Amino acid sequence: MKQTLKLFSASYCPYCKKVLQYLESKNISVPVIDTQHDVEGYQELIRVGGKSQIPCLFIDGVALYESNDIIQWFEDHYE
Repeated sequence: MKQTLKLFSASYCPYCKKVLQYLESKNISVPVIDTQHDVEGYQELIRVGGKSQIPCLFIDGVALYESNDIIQWFEDHYE
């Protein structure tokens, strides 16, 4: 079963850039919410995740933080 993914990010964040560059290098496409410009997305991040920390990957509505942990999740779950 394929999981529902959503990545919360912002252009000013170097850790977000690290995750986005990884995804691009692996040709992995996930919906990206720019919390800097998307007020509703930012509010969703805080409501669901409990804090405003980015990058944050929602996996079926469960928040995963830290760029290295997010990259490792993709390493473990994507070919």
